[in-house]
Amino acid sequence: MTATHHAPAAAESGASATARFKSDKFAAVADTPKERVSLLAREVLSAVHETIRKHKVTYDEYNALKAWLIQVGEDGEWPLFLDVWVEHVVEEVATSHRKGNKGTIEGPYYVPGAPEQGSRGSVPMREGEGGTPLVWTGRVTSVDGSPLKDAKVELWHADADGLYSQFAPGIPEWNLRGTFSVEEDGSFEIHTVRPAPYQIPTDGACGKLIAAAGWHAWRPAHLHVKVSAPGHELLTAQLYFPGDEHNDDDIASAVKPELLLDPKPSDGGETVTYDFVLDPA
Repeated sequence: MTATHHAPAAAESGASATARFKSDKFAAVADTPKERVSLLAREVLSAVHETIRKHKVTYDEYNALKAWLIQVGEDGEWPLFLDVWVEHVVEEVATSHRKGNKGTIEGPYYVPGAPEQGSRGSVPMREGEGGTPLVWTGRVTSVDGSPLKDAKVELWHADADGLYSQFAPGIPEWNLRGTFSVEEDGSFEIHTVRPAPYQIPTDGACGKLIAAAGWHAWRPAHLHVKVSAPGHELLTAQLYFPGDEHNDDDIASAVKPELLLDPKPSDGGETVTYDFVLDPA
């Protein structure tokens, strides 16, 4: 079995997520037209103003909010806050037109460039990696049923301690992260381990909000994927396991019935089949 690693402090994990966002996606900010920025900013502020009036927010409550917002920045937890409590609605709106697979949030722990593993392979993992061995087979096709032979499937997920490589100390760089190609018929086979449920970091600003509101911090066990093919829309999704107690109250509101797997017992582990259907771009 693997050694148990301590979860990183919120500030450490938040700093990693913030740095990753800046390197991967920050350029998109400059592409947003001023008119669109003005419209959205005014409506968000109007919604805040209406909440203040409706609930007669006091100065003590306002100052508590102000102090909390400052701490979110100091802890580097804006990616975590937005991905947990906002992204699922953005994803719902952005993909509402699709006829293929349902997607869900990316979350803050994606890292591009995971090692290529072919169409039948295993994600990199430590010797004796914790978790039930899992073999996942599937196909990638277009909405018309034609196989997408040039598709790729990027997979990443937490380990048996609920920790992600590159965001927690003591874990190899690409542990439980891999990029898979497909066969001519769009098929693939991935060997990994079943991930564990985990709590989002609770020792920082987001944790203080959770405690103050009396919420829980749990995410159900899930596999993250990005599925892409030339001429088709990128699909970002998370795949979940039936029976998890937090499928119905995921702190990130990211679970959808269409994303539930159906694991079957096999010698020494489990097998699942899950296919992807991509929409033309």
